[in-house]
Amino acid sequence: MYAQMVKSEATQEDPERLAAFQARIDAGEKIEPKDWMPAGYRKTLIRQIGQHAHSEIVGQLPEGNWITRAPTLERKAILLAKVQDEAGHGLYLYCAAETLGVSRDELTEMLLDGRMKYSSIFNYPTLTWADMGAVGWLVDGAAIMNQVPLQRTSFGPYSRAMIRICKEESFHQRQGYDIMMKMAKGSAAQKAMAQDALNRFWYPSLMMFGPSDKESVHSAQSMAWKIKMNTNDELRQKFVDQTVPQAEYLGLTVPDPDLKWNEETGHYDFSEPDWSEFYEVLKGNGPCNAERLADRNRAWDEGAWVRDGLLAHAEKKAARKVAAE
Repeated sequence: MYAQMVKSEATQEDPERLAAFQARIDAGEKIEPKDWMPAGYRKTLIRQIGQHAHSEIVGQLPEGNWITRAPTLERKAILLAKVQDEAGHGLYLYCAAETLGVSRDELTEMLLDGRMKYSSIFNYPTLTWADMGAVGWLVDGAAIMNQVPLQRTSFGPYSRAMIRICKEESFHQRQGYDIMMKMAKGSAAQKAMAQDALNRFWYPSLMMFGPSDKESVHSAQSMAWKIKMNTNDELRQKFVDQTVPQAEYLGLTVPDPDLKWNEETGHYDFSEPDWSEFYEVLKGNGPCNAERLADRNRAWDEGAWVRDGLLAHAEKKAARKVAAE
């Protein structure tokens, strides 16, 4: 999940208003920016959409690292387009968050000073070209698993943004699987590279759905408000059930000795990730946390002249309009 560990905010509004609000959500109505909403609903959405937007922007870094080193011109063009798509997703989501009364600059400042997080998966390095396949197949695959239900989330601008994002993410997932297929069917060295990428990204991908439902004490309110549509464990199980047959088709082995099909449940049994590693990465102690934030801070600082120029142009244009009236 691109928005991990988002805590639902407590809310203290008038019970009658809260009941009427909940009735609208239960009836499947969309909540729009000018509608009344509980303060806790607004704050939870800002955190979730903001974290999701940050994940899309920071997520460009591990893949952007491979644009110049992609093996063919076609692969370079495809990867470049994918990275551009991720930037666009971030912009859609920042726009959706702005309708809740927070500016894009405020959200960016919270990312840069560490008050807001992004998905833990982007704190892992991409060491080989096969990692581009694993990121598309596993990371975008896990993202789609979470984001498809969010097309039905209760907040209108978020729901509508997710429709286009999901369509594009499905291309990204197929692009990643195509890379893995070429590697797995290639030379022994290429197949070994694909297996290594699967080994390193399997458990971080399972962590994307957040901690076990037993530990996720904030899901109930978010699900009641339909900000979140499924529990972490439901989505994780669905991802495993879908991905294991894909790995088998590739001739690759999922790095879990306890993985097995359970005839009684109709699902795969699998090992939980190392949750202590997950919490360490969230705290900023992952392999690339410092590098990712340093890159984003540098981009923000070096882009100051662009923002200043755009602001000066907008002020000049507004002054001309006033003078002409």
